[in-house]
Amino acid sequence: MDQIAAMRVFARVVEAGTFTRAADSLQMPKPSVTKLVQQLETHLRVKLLQRTTRRVTVTLEGAAYYERTARVLAELEEIESDLSNAQANPRGRLRVDVGSSFANMILIPQLPEFHARYPEIELEIGVGDRPVNLIGDAVDCVIRAGELSDQTLVARRIATLPFVTCATPAYLERHGIPKTPADLGDGAHRVVGYFSSLSNRPIPLRYAYGEERIEIHGRTVVGVNESTAQITAVLTGMGVSQVFYPMAAPHLASGALVEVLPDWAPPPYPLHVVYPANRHLSAKLRVFVDWAVELFAPYNPRAGR
Repeated sequence: MDQIAAMRVFARVVEAGTFTRAADSLQMPKPSVTKLVQQLETHLRVKLLQRTTRRVTVTLEGAAYYERTARVLAELEEIESDLSNAQANPRGRLRVDVGSSFANMILIPQLPEFHARYPEIELEIGVGDRPVNLIGDAVDCVIRAGELSDQTLVARRIATLPFVTCATPAYLERHGIPKTPADLGDGAHRVVGYFSSLSNRPIPLRYAYGEERIEIHGRTVVGVNESTAQITAVLTGMGVSQVFYPMAAPHLASGALVEVLPDWAPPPYPLHVVYPANRHLSAKLRVFVDWAVELFAPYNPRAGR
């Protein structure tokens, strides 16, 4: 038995969910796939998969074996990639996790350009604002806003994003235009809030004017923990909200949203691409990080608004 081949086949069956789909993706006969998995189970003396006529279920032992196998196979892929002229032609699967607004509005629309540069890199993009365990979830890197607190991770700053406070013209016509941040805290205005996925606590509206710093807890009519939903709620006229400028920019340009309190904008927020400190920076990850720096460069304050 070729153990590495058997491990790769087993991992693909787990990922595909069926022997048939795994065989198709590997371009192998289904009986060969079945035989390799059976040989692997015999070698390990443990049942990895429960088979029925319609589906494949991973056993507890199989799930534990898959988690470690996936890491080993990824390391092997990186070694092979680095030894095969990878700098000129990086290849392999790269798992990235990114917030939904950044994914849908910035990263995914530019994927054709990335694929044209690096046609042999297979990107798997997890989209959402939930916390990710890079090691446990077998993710190569994440793109996240905020300061890095976990010292086991490496963060490369790719942008510094300005905020903007905005609302729809119809909302401002009904409720008036706030002149100071205090106007958002006196109950006269409704706020579309944002709460942390980590703590489930609402994040206050933060403002700065010179050395003055203010935090406002306004009358929140709806709170969300995902940035695309935040913009959508603002566009429906639910209230005023403070969002990253790149998310609001197309709607400000079209007139669907109007900026308020421009002189009170808080300090910009750092955006990082983050990966484990103990993970080998493979060629495919290196070129993705460099590409992300290029991609987000126009959204730095120094690039202008």
